[in-house]
Amino acid sequence: MKLKATREGYIEGLLLAAETDERIVVIDGDVAKSIGTTAFKEKFPDRYFNLGIAEQNIAEYSAGLALSGFTPFYSTYAVFAVGRAFDQIRTTICNMNLNVRIGGAHSGVSVGPDGATHQALEDLALTRSLPNMTVFVPADSNQTRNAVLAAQKNDGPVYIRFGRNPVPQIYDTEKIVKPGKGNLLRQGNDATIIAIGVMLHIALEAAEQLSKEGIEVSVVDMVSLKPLDTELLQNIVLNSSLVVTAEDHQITGGLFSAVSEHYSQHHPVRVLPIAVQDQFGCSGTPEEVLQFCNLTAENIIKKVKTGLDISK
Repeated sequence: MKLKATREGYIEGLLLAAETDERIVVIDGDVAKSIGTTAFKEKFPDRYFNLGIAEQNIAEYSAGLALSGFTPFYSTYAVFAVGRAFDQIRTTICNMNLNVRIGGAHSGVSVGPDGATHQALEDLALTRSLPNMTVFVPADSNQTRNAVLAAQKNDGPVYIRFGRNPVPQIYDTEKIVKPGKGNLLRQGNDATIIAIGVMLHIALEAAEQLSKEGIEVSVVDMVSLKPLDTELLQNIVLNSSLVVTAEDHQITGGLFSAVSEHYSQHHPVRVLPIAVQDQFGCSGTPEEVLQFCNLTAENIIKKVKTGLDISK
């Protein structure tokens, strides 16, 4: 299976969108080489701006561009794009419902060796909490490309989370991304695994192994974390009474929270999390940090068996 970093899809999407929409501009936080926005600078030099390591200014500058009729995409490491500029995103961008698109690069533990300070594990909780914000968490490069194209057409602010580490390609370029729409990738009646981002291919791996043991699970990709695909959430629990969520994020405020919030109000069902357990990451390869945080196929399998009360 081909491996490709989701950040590559982000750039591909930007270049495609900019070819058809001259309003699109890219704002960078002095990490163009790391993220890949140098490709945009080379092709559209008059529509690229590097404001340096000044994320709060970047957010306000992008808001001003949006008010002037442009469609700005500003991107830097997710931990800074959201964490450092949260006040500006909340008070200016979201409060005025501006067409600003935020690219949260190097999210989760995919930034591995850079350590806990650069591993954004809270960005989804922050962006989900904001009125008017749409949140996409694509799982591969092609889906990231199409999330950018979906953001281009969206009315209001959008956050797109993507990573640095190469991951398997799950989708082709024809599979579009829509706000409020997830994807059912595998059907099974024993349980359902709902995953986002880097955890999707790990969830599919877990489902394959469970199938060999006679346990058939559905696998759902909730690429649109906000708004959620509530119709899909309702349909999957018609056949299974156990849901396991899998995310490269803190247990609080992300996918587990979103799914639990929905089911607690509309269709009570047991929801068990695979997520970072209220801790920071560590330095290491992405695979080592995923293991450290228990974000593995083995742990998804254990969680499913625990929920189904299947002894070892």
